[in-house]
Amino acid sequence: MAGPTTAERGARQKPESGSLRPPRAARLFRLRMLIILFLVVMATGGSVWLLYGSSWLRLTRVSVSGTRVMTDAQVREAAGVRLGTPLISLDTDEIEARLRRELPRIDSVEVVRSWPHGIGLNVTERTPVLILASGGKFIEVDKGGVRYATIPQRPKSVPALELTVTRSASLSRFGTTRLVREAARVTRDLPADVARDLRTVKVRSYDAVSLELSGGRTVVWGSSERGRAKAATLAALMKTAPRARHFDVSVPTAPASSGS
Repeated sequence: MAGPTTAERGARQKPESGSLRPPRAARLFRLRMLIILFLVVMATGGSVWLLYGSSWLRLTRVSVSGTRVMTDAQVREAAGVRLGTPLISLDTDEIEARLRRELPRIDSVEVVRSWPHGIGLNVTERTPVLILASGGKFIEVDKGGVRYATIPQRPKSVPALELTVTRSASLSRFGTTRLVREAARVTRDLPADVARDLRTVKVRSYDAVSLELSGGRTVVWGSSERGRAKAATLAALMKTAPRARHFDVSVPTAPASSGS
């Protein structure tokens, strides 16, 4: 039998399409991949060391802004951050929660990293809109009705809150906390010129809120509901009856004024 022809032998020896790389090219490829992998590992390890292990990016400075009544030292102490801590490892959400928990006077706070060595504690303090007397001291109440601080003396610029609520269905249903919040809501709805003259907010029940203004003037407000309508009605009523001393806007569609 005749053997394979020259063409057939050539076809057997010809590499098939998609065959493996030549040995030298394969070695160069593997070497290149190992070098790239080594550089990636080194870069990752260097970054981790820089952020967590080195002394370059550690906390050395804590700055505070926004304080009015509190001191910067109080805020730093309540934040509870240790100098020398890697900046990247600080839990800013936890620091913010701790500050609000430790210092009720804080309304809001933002903790910001200041690379490479600091953090900023940007606080906003609550502002009192009412003062509630209690046991010879005074409790500050903010616009949300939050009773957040007790002080020894009453600031003259802040209106007083008088709760004359007896044990009743209203007190059982709403509770003191709700009634304080409703009183604060009334102060938010007052016209600016009336708010400047406000001296006392009296609360007897949920729907029996009255105001004492400068000059011996009084306002029957009712509940805190429909506050904007009551505010607009009161402003108009005071313009049409400037000498009146008593105003009733508990039903804003049927206001009344009296006295001179």
